[in-house]
Amino acid sequence: MQSIEKKKITTVNGIFEYSLSIKGTPAIILINGGSGPIEGWYKVFHELAKENTVLAYNRLGIGGSSKPVSPQHGIAIVNSLKQLLDDIGLSPPYLLVGHSLGGLYANLFTRMFPDQVSGIVLLEASHPRDLEINDTLPLPIRALNRFFTLFDRLTRSRQWSETNYVAQTATQIEEAGPFPDKPFTVVSGIKKPPFMSAQAYEIRMNNQLDLVKLSKQGKHIRAASSGHFPQLTEPDLVIQAIRDCIHA
Repeated sequence: MQSIEKKKITTVNGIFEYSLSIKGTPAIILINGGSGPIEGWYKVFHELAKENTVLAYNRLGIGGSSKPVSPQHGIAIVNSLKQLLDDIGLSPPYLLVGHSLGGLYANLFTRMFPDQVSGIVLLEASHPRDLEINDTLPLPIRALNRFFTLFDRLTRSRQWSETNYVAQTATQIEEAGPFPDKPFTVVSGIKKPPFMSAQAYEIRMNNQLDLVKLSKQGKHIRAASSGHFPQLTEPDLVIQAIRDCIHA
C-alpha cells in the first residue's frame, strides 16, 4: 500500500489531520465515508495528484483529528471543511468527491457554496432517503440498531459522532438551497452485499438513480466489479470518472 503523507492543522473547530498535494486546478476534495480514514483513498490519491491539487482529510473523531465536542451534523461538518480549506489556503474551484456518508456532505456543501464547486463525483454515496432501508430490516435488528444508537449518544466518546446525526443531515439537505447544474457523476457499485435483502438493494439502487437527477449534467456509472468501495476495487474507473468530470 502506497502511503499518504499526513499533516495536522489547528482550526477554530479543532485539530484536523489532512493530506495535500499541490498541482493544478480545480482542487479535488476527497470526502471520506462514515468513520473512514484518509488511507481509504490510497489507490487514487497519488494518481490524481499527478495532474491536480488533491486534499484528503479526517473529520473530527477520525484518525489523528481531535475528538468532536459538539454535534457533528451536516452543516457543522461542511462548515468545518470550509474552514479547513480557508486555513490551509486552498482556493476554489473545488471538485468534490464524496464516498458513502461523505456523499451527503458533498451534496450539502454544493448547495451551501455553489459558486465554489466546479463539479461533483459521488461514489456509492448515501441518499437522504437511504434511511428508509432501515424499515426493511427484521424487527430484532432494528431494535439492536436503536440500542447501539442510544448507547453512542450516552457514551461520552461517541455522543457527538456523525452517525448519530444522519437524519438531521438529511433534513438539512432538503432545507438547503437547490443543487446547482454542475458536471456531476454518480458511481454505483452493483454487487449486492450478501447481508442486504433484495428489497433493501432495490431501494438503494433506485436512490442512486435519483441522485443522478440532481443535475441536468448528471451521469451514472455502474461499477460492475464493485460493492461499496469502488475506489478500492476499481480505482482506474474512479480516477477516470473524476478526470472526465473535471474536463466536463
